[in-house]
Amino acid sequence: MSNNITVSIVIPAHNEEKYVVRCIDNAKIAASKVRCGVEIIVVCNRCTDHTAELAAANGARVLTDESRCIAAVRNKGIKAARGRVVITIDCDNRMTEGTIREVLGRLNSGKYIGGGAPIRFERYSFPIWANDVLCRLGFWITGAYCGIFWAEKSTFDAIGGFVDKKAAEDIATAMRLRRYGKKEGKKYGCLKKNCLINSTRKYDKLGDWLYFRLAFRNARALIKAALGDRGDYDKLIDEMFYDYNN
Repeated sequence: MSNNITVSIVIPAHNEEKYVVRCIDNAKIAASKVRCGVEIIVVCNRCTDHTAELAAANGARVLTDESRCIAAVRNKGIKAARGRVVITIDCDNRMTEGTIREVLGRLNSGKYIGGGAPIRFERYSFPIWANDVLCRLGFWITGAYCGIFWAEKSTFDAIGGFVDKKAAEDIATAMRLRRYGKKEGKKYGCLKKNCLINSTRKYDKLGDWLYFRLAFRNARALIKAALGDRGDYDKLIDEMFYDYNN
C-alpha cells in the first residue's frame, strides 16, 4: 500500500481476535482493486485478547480507546485517518472486493455527500430472512443506509463525526449526513454493486430468532426507553454489544 494515502478504512474492534484478520484481508482485497494508497486502522476498544497483535501483524495501524460508546471508538479512528476518504466497517463483518472502487467513483462524481451499503448475511434461515426484510424495509423508508459508512474525512469533521450515542448511532449519523448533504446540494447514497457481508456469529451462538426473542422479552424496557427511562435499555445494550465477547 502506498504512503500516499487516499482512503482510510476504520475498523472498531472489541475482543475480535477471531475476526480481525478476515476483516483486514477483505479490506486488502478491495484495496488491490484501486490505484491509490489505502490504510487500515483498527481501533481496539477495551480488548483483553490478541486483537491488537493480530491487527498489527497484518499491516493495520492500531489505536486504542477505552470508551463504552461505539460512536467514540469510530470517531477516534476517523480523527487519526490520513486519507481524504474514510470508510468504516465493524470488525466481524466484511466488505466485497469492489467496495473502495465504487465509493471513490461515487464521491468523485460530486453527486454524493456519502452513504452506506446494502447488508447481506453470511447465511440465511427463515428468521434471518425476516430480519433482512425488516432491515431493507427500514432503509427503504428512511433512506438511512448504514452498515459500511463512507464519506470524505472533511465531511465527517463538518458534522462532528458519529453521533454520540451508545446504540442506533449509525441511523442517527446517517440522518445527520443526509441533512448535511441536502445543505450542500448532494445526495446521501447507497452502494449498488457492493455490499456489507454481515456476520451471523450471534445467531450461530444464541439462535436465529435472537432479535425477535429479545424484542419480545424486553418489550417493557423498549417502551420505557421510548418514554425517556433508558436504564433497562442501556443494560441490554451493554449485554448485547459492549460486554459481548464472541
